[in-house]
Amino acid sequence: MNASRNIYKDDVDFSVLALQAPDFNNLKSNGQLDFSNPDAVQLNYIIWIQDLLDTTSEGYTDRYDEQRDVVGLDIGTGSSCIYPLLGCSQRKNWKFAATDIDEKNMHYARHNILANSFKSRIRPLKTTNGDPLIPLDILGLESIDFTVCNPPFYDSRSELLASAAAKSRPPHSACTGADIEMVTPGGEVAFVTRMIEDSVSLKERVQWYTSMLGKFSSVGIIVEKLKGKGVRNWAVKELVQGERTRRWAIGWSWTDLRPTMDIARGVPALPKHLLPFPSQYSFSLMSTTPEAVAKHADTTLRDLDIRWQYRPSISTGIGFAMVNVWSRSARRSKQKKEMVSRQSAIGQDTATIAEDLSEDEAEPSLGFKIHFRHVHESDAVEVL
Repeated sequence: MNASRNIYKDDVDFSVLALQAPDFNNLKSNGQLDFSNPDAVQLNYIIWIQDLLDTTSEGYTDRYDEQRDVVGLDIGTGSSCIYPLLGCSQRKNWKFAATDIDEKNMHYARHNILANSFKSRIRPLKTTNGDPLIPLDILGLESIDFTVCNPPFYDSRSELLASAAAKSRPPHSACTGADIEMVTPGGEVAFVTRMIEDSVSLKERVQWYTSMLGKFSSVGIIVEKLKGKGVRNWAVKELVQGERTRRWAIGWSWTDLRPTMDIARGVPALPKHLLPFPSQYSFSLMSTTPEAVAKHADTTLRDLDIRWQYRPSISTGIGFAMVNVWSRSARRSKQKKEMVSRQSAIGQDTATIAEDLSEDEAEPSLGFKIHFRHVHESDAVEVL
């Protein structure tokens, strides 16, 4: 999680904050924030989604774009409507739809939306068990940027009570809430599986499908289900609140834009075969300068049959390869194209050969970004 996006990266005096907002005092324990309280632990999920979107934007900057209009969907928003409220309060161009099947939850969610002056940016929608979990057509939305969800963890009330008993303490974050929020047939795995099925139909109408998970054991099961559906782009993150409470987040996308590895591969305990393929590498070159390395890379890449643009002002280049350009066969194909070009220049009929060699692919086979920077602590250049 990028600390620069976390408003709590520095110490917070919770006692002073409680004096300013008396209701906040309910979240304190011994002068500190009680991270076992569910109302205290939601922000880092939103921050992870911010990072997920920022590192997969069409601008390829890996930074927050303040001008980007973003629409999210909170599935099962609950009475607090906490995710839309946090998202909209942190980013001015974010909007949300918020769904829930419980009328009482929706009543309080609407109240909270109005109380925080977000009526124009958060749209609540009462849904039914028969509706899709991601009801874009009902909402009249062609596409959105992401979903958020904190699904019911447990398969039954008996499982909920057994989990609380095993902790030997009040249930707090494990099972605070109405049964409709905490229990569903099949638990969180079944709920997120329904989201996966919806995503198979919706595909790129949602850039990132995400959900929080309450059990570490669920993470691997969900990843295997995603792989079974042909998903090749997913991200996982461990969300740590305080000393004891942990949650996990999972996201998947049918698009090709991949997040940075710290965002995508954020569960150290997960087996490597369940982590997404590493899409980021870095290495250092000694006794040189970023300008010299960048110039050499720029010259080399321009000689390949790719679309490549380098911007010296930010020491970064973006490239797209429509086909495999590194193999021996690719180099022979490039030579044939050059021969065709020379033959065409002297008037020979090369239409047939040219048509065979000029496959017009709408989508690139590979996109990549290269960044050069000086490592100040040593005489080295790092290439990312």
